[in-house]
Amino acid sequence: MSERPIFVVGCPRSGTTLLQLMLHSHPRIAVPPETRILVQVYRARRQFGDMREPANRRALAKRIALGSRTQFRDLEVDPDAFIRRAVDGPGSLGSIIGLVYQMFAERHGKVRWGDKRPPYIRHLDAVLAMFPDAQIIHLIRDGRDCVSSLKEMPWFKGDTYEAVHRWAEAIDIGRKVKLPADSYYELRYEDLTADPVGALSGLCTFLGEEYDPAMREPYKVADVVPQHKDWHVNTRQEVTTSRSGSWTDRLEPWEVSLCETVLGERLRAYGYELSGAAPALRKDVTAYKRTSNMWKRKWRQVAMTEWFNRFREPGPVAYQLSGGPRQPAGIGR
Repeated sequence: MSERPIFVVGCPRSGTTLLQLMLHSHPRIAVPPETRILVQVYRARRQFGDMREPANRRALAKRIALGSRTQFRDLEVDPDAFIRRAVDGPGSLGSIIGLVYQMFAERHGKVRWGDKRPPYIRHLDAVLAMFPDAQIIHLIRDGRDCVSSLKEMPWFKGDTYEAVHRWAEAIDIGRKVKLPADSYYELRYEDLTADPVGALSGLCTFLGEEYDPAMREPYKVADVVPQHKDWHVNTRQEVTTSRSGSWTDRLEPWEVSLCETVLGERLRAYGYELSGAAPALRKDVTAYKRTSNMWKRKWRQVAMTEWFNRFREPGPVAYQLSGGPRQPAGIGR
């Protein structure tokens, strides 16, 4: 049986929490609620030094377990036990981060772990540096539904232009990924909700797992999602297709035009039919391009910084918690 880590990525509001709970319903797999550990720790890795030094492992483990913004508490993992095991464990960055999720899996009696956070789609290089044998699941949903849902989220501070960009960004990254067939898998939200058994059976084949009927009832394990995240309330109900296509009642006409003008080719490529809305006004397309270019510049700068940082790694990065030697899987952007 496989022990490869599983990462669920995509545009926010693509249904990744639903998929997380479906995976968590599997008798072998544990996938926790979102945390702010992996990317933040990876970016700050040079501050903590060589993880082959026990004192450095202790300092990093304390930052993870006791930090005010890591959301470690949501996992209900004993912080003292985590710190102790991190100090006694392998000396690599990925091993310490992976231990967080391994202990979460142990708490639920599972032998395999995963992690879910949509923005990981932007950070696949970091994920694969720490977990070279990771299996990536990219959940894709109609971009118009993602935009309409993002606009309603209390934590989303952007506007319609940014919401449109977030979907285009996730799709464009996914289309450029160069990973082996057993490492990257695309799944449509609409297929997952319309035919859960078929979609999950195919996903389990990719993961090297047997499909389990419990995966069809994710609401039974929805308590793993913190109650204060009330925007996930729909995951506490039976799987439904009622949210698919709800953009028709949630987007204004100009927003539909913008989506179909700038996302049209991408939407069609993934099987989404266009409504035939009028072309977007030039001012809206210009505003979208301005927003999109701003975010692209930002992430290019981040990518350049990371490129230099990889030449100055303070110590081993890849995790060493189980299995044999691992070779990094290449990724192209």
